[in-house]
Amino acid sequence: MDVRALFKLSYGLFVLTARENGKDNGCIINTAMQITDEPKQLIVAVNKQNYTHDMIKNTGVFNLSVLSQDAVFWIFQHYGFQSGRDVDKFANLPEARTENGLRYAEGCTNAVISGKVVSTVDCITHTLFVAEVTDAKILSDVPSVTYQYYFDHIKPKPQPKEKKSWVCKICGYVYEGEELPADYICPWCKHGAEAFEEQ
Repeated sequence: MDVRALFKLSYGLFVLTARENGKDNGCIINTAMQITDEPKQLIVAVNKQNYTHDMIKNTGVFNLSVLSQDAVFWIFQHYGFQSGRDVDKFANLPEARTENGLRYAEGCTNAVISGKVVSTVDCITHTLFVAEVTDAKILSDVPSVTYQYYFDHIKPKPQPKEKKSWVCKICGYVYEGEELPADYICPWCKHGAEAFEEQ
């Protein structure tokens, strides 16, 4: 089986938010979709290790912020690379709430959808929350972020590791490598390692 075939499925990226006992929180998810039109229902899949998962399980309500292509990498770091158990993810951010009283990610989203959970499905590592749409609002006309767009345009590319180099003070020959061997002889001027200095 070639599991890379699964990478050909298209996914969006979203900030899923919840509120419990006066605390707001949110996380990045990549699985959300409308499943029925009448009544309007959607599903979200949330990793059980996420604090947001537990909050939604306990309260039964959430907001889904649809990330747009003007989202910057900081958004994914902020909501996805740290836990709401350890930090307040909404500290010093604009106060943006919907009718249900929950926060949403403002300024990097093109829509926000509020949901009320009507059933759940246990998917081993994740819970699938089936929810009635209780409110929805367009925030901008900027296209939505797909996983592919995120990898192609938002996630920083790995930078090539800079090689160490030593230059011969006599002739200018440059040796590249992690270490200059102690017995190295310059191929141009035939001086030893003592003639080289690290650049």
